[in-house]
Amino acid sequence: MDSFGMTGFTFGLMGFVFGVVALRRVDKLEKKLKELEVIDKDFKSQ
Repeated sequence: MDSFGMTGFTFGLMGFVFGVVALRRVDKLEKKLKELEVIDKDFKSQ
């Protein structure tokens, strides 16, 4: 029964890390597009 808990924890942690990395990449892309004036400077992602 402990193996199911460890598996769930592992996949949950991997999902959390993936989410944080994806959010950072979107923020970096948004910043670059603002610098290149592709999107407005006051654009806010939702």
